Amino acid sequence: MNYLDVFGSGGQCLKMPQLVSPSETVADLKVGMQSEKNLGMKTASIPVLSFFSGLGLLDLGFHSAGMTPIWHNEVSKDFKTIFEFGMESFGINGPSAKIQNTNSIVNIGPNEILRQAFGKSGTPSVFGIIGGPPCPDFSVGGKNKGSEGERGKLSQTYVRRILELQPTFFVFENVPGLIRTQKHREFLAGLLSQLLTNYKVDAQILNSLEYGVPQDRERLIIVGLKNKWLKKNGHDTRSIKSAESLIEQARQNSTAADKTLHSWFPWDLCRLFPGAKSKFNWPTQIPFGEIPKTPKNIPTELMVWSYIGDKNKLIKLSNAEEGFIPYSKKFHEIAEGDVSRKCFKRLHRWRYSPAAAYGNNEVHLHPAEARRLTVREAMQIQTVPESFQLPSDISLSAKYKTIGNAVPVKLAQAIGYSLRKALKI
Repeated sequence: MNYLDVFGSGGQCLKMPQLVSPSETVADLKVGMQSEKNLGMKTASIPVLSFFSGLGLLDLGFHSAGMTPIWHNEVSKDFKTIFEFGMESFGINGPSAKIQNTNSIVNIGPNEILRQAFGKSGTPSVFGIIGGPPCPDFSVGGKNKGSEGERGKLSQTYVRRILELQPTFFVFENVPGLIRTQKHREFLAGLLSQLLTNYKVDAQILNSLEYGVPQDRERLIIVGLKNKWLKKNGHDTRSIKSAESLIEQARQNSTAADKTLHSWFPWDLCRLFPGAKSKFNWPTQIPFGEIPKTPKNIPTELMVWSYIGDKNKLIKLSNAEEGFIPYSKKFHEIAEGDVSRKCFKRLHRWRYSPAAAYGNNEVHLHPAEARRLTVREAMQIQTVPESFQLPSDISLSAKYKTIGNAVPVKLAQAIGYSLRKALKI
């Protein structure tokens, strides 16, 4: 599948993917750079180091924005296998398709990372770091142990590696609980204070739905641009200098609905559907088995049926028949659109999905069939390109988990484009 089919062209940041033959893989990633030219960006590729790589969807989004992940870190053997198989199936080769390091970032230092990433050529003048430390310790639906949890401590380690490696820019992705829960805010303020010593920083809670993803999925995104690099290249370094002020601004902007996100960082560049969750007259519930009326004036890009509704085309894609066998009678009883319970949430075909977080095999129910979503359908809702494949010899649990952990490709691409705009390179 061609990148432009997924990421849009003609100056459009995002475009709903079309279901096409998986044999149409990417021949040349440079084709995707046409979108950048329409956004007034240069096309030189920027090397990126990817931490907590997982399925690699954050990487895919950055590829489309003219950034090339060349080094990856992932501790899970299953996720490593899935990442490398998927990238190769999609036509990405070389370092961008490999996990170079499988140790915990606690056990790898900056010198080892730089040596593996750049070798004898040395550290380039411009490079970035992207990653999302595991987030159950900050999640309302997770363990909520915060900074004291083992995974919560990885957030501090990730910030330490950023400060040691001194990239031109960084992205820190996590759950909104870091801002919305008081005890986690205190920990976040500490992280931001450290980053503010060397970086122009901003933080926002972004809803994937507003960026063209058929999901009500909020993520905390923290970005930073290196102050020394900004000064050297004649950029404005003025920004909020207080961690507490950054957090308060993010909290206020998270309730901005369809308003502009006030910031030095261009968060609105690819925010095509501001306030989408409250702006449209979304359908609610209908008894399972009935056919709901098609609503008017709701963008098709935001409805799950646009991604999983065409069975004849979907079945031709890889991983389309992989899924859990339904046993419970609840599969026949729960109404279409009933997402009120913790388990057995059934999607509505003309509505967005709840966050595709498939922990403990709790995969959402298909709108019109008595079963859970297949692996391919879950990938579709995460806006994964149709020619991106997962290996057959990995457990369903591992596949659903890495899909649910990932940043939707469209949101990742939007962040990448916004960074290029802010860097003006």
